[in-house]
Amino acid sequence: MISTRSSLVLFELLVILRALHSCAAFSPSHTTTSSPSSIISRRHHDHYFFELRGAPASSSSSPPVGEGPPLNPLLSRIKPSKTVEVFSLVKQMEAEGESVTSLCVGEPDFAPPQCVLDAAADAMRDGQTRYTAVTGTLELRKAIADDLNHRKGAEYDPVTEIVVGNGAKQCVYQGLLAACGTGDEVVIPAPYWPSYPEMALLVGAEPVILETRVEDGYLIDPGALDECLREHPKAKVLMLCNPSNPTGGVHSTELLIEMAKVLEKYPDVVILADEIYERLVYTDGGKCTSFASLPGMFHRTITINGFSKSHAMTGFRLGYLAAPARYAKAASVLQGQITSCASSVSQAAGVAALRDVDESWLTDNARIMREKRDYVLKELSTMEGAEVAVPPDGAFYVLPDVSGYYDGDDTTLCLDLLKEKKLALVPGSSFGAPGTVRISYATSKEELGVAMTKLREFLEAL
Repeated sequence: MISTRSSLVLFELLVILRALHSCAAFSPSHTTTSSPSSIISRRHHDHYFFELRGAPASSSSSPPVGEGPPLNPLLSRIKPSKTVEVFSLVKQMEAEGESVTSLCVGEPDFAPPQCVLDAAADAMRDGQTRYTAVTGTLELRKAIADDLNHRKGAEYDPVTEIVVGNGAKQCVYQGLLAACGTGDEVVIPAPYWPSYPEMALLVGAEPVILETRVEDGYLIDPGALDECLREHPKAKVLMLCNPSNPTGGVHSTELLIEMAKVLEKYPDVVILADEIYERLVYTDGGKCTSFASLPGMFHRTITINGFSKSHAMTGFRLGYLAAPARYAKAASVLQGQITSCASSVSQAAGVAALRDVDESWLTDNARIMREKRDYVLKELSTMEGAEVAVPPDGAFYVLPDVSGYYDGDDTTLCLDLLKEKKLALVPGSSFGAPGTVRISYATSKEELGVAMTKLREFLEAL
């Protein structure tokens, strides 16, 4: 039976999840699904499962009597990341003895290169454990600038145009804070990384969702972009995730050039180019063009990148922003008041990642990821009702359409899949793609085999 301690843990988790739900209402100003609440249920004898169910959230930031002063009203517009929420529930299930197959988090299953681990150990041993400059060590900024110049064709001054942060996510947020604010609009192509709309709301801007088409591989149509910007003169930022999370789509150089031509008509729009997956491209020799390298785009592009996806350094929390000096300066001022510098040890590891890791290590991992992608696509092609119109060319995600099941209710599908098969996927509705599910194949081939079997059995039983 479940121990008293385990029951208390589950009860405390329920309280926390309900508290999260109380501040999870989402602004009606852009298209997405309603906020989930989290309910813990008991099943059979000793098994617990979790449900994320849509429920209306309170429109008031005032707490019930006896719960203290109210929270910031802004929280009533922000919802938790469903990816993080599902991952947390999976970990709690595992802690309670459940065996769960999880394809919900975008984290490589391989270890960082040994030279990166050695550099981190050496840094600690050599006393590199103190604060660095807010923007990062000059050694790391030089390494980043060299990499962007030689590999991506974008030239940056390491002193004034590079800011090292605590992960790429922080850099995205600071880039938005630097580029827009209250009353502005942020154009976000859908499907999107769920943090983009929430970050726009946090900086006081309004998200504007630019729909893409599944038959185009969810890539941005330049004509649709033009129409969107024309209809939204308050737009100050275009979010460009290339390669894409959650679709794996890669915008080619030719398509990016067409988009740049459209953007020439809207000179006040900043492009926030999230290129964190650019090392994982499976076509065109692995090439992924940096938007800042296009003619006339450098002065208005804020590039985001890091080490989590390319070098499997997720726990090091190390990313960077590369941008013209005025944007980089603004980001450094913000970072100085939020977190100050990134970890000195992680920065030393970052230098080794850029200076010492052999290119073959990176290309080998990209090849392995491609093999996993091909396996998942092959398996999905034999499952009725799981359709991928255009195979993804990058990152490590597949976003199959499963709208033929559950009347398109992807959240309920994922709930039942988790309860019945102990397989965790993320509902596509949280990415602005209702009727789909996101599969992350950044796991072992053995785990993928188990996952595909579970998914097949589940769909066949419907």
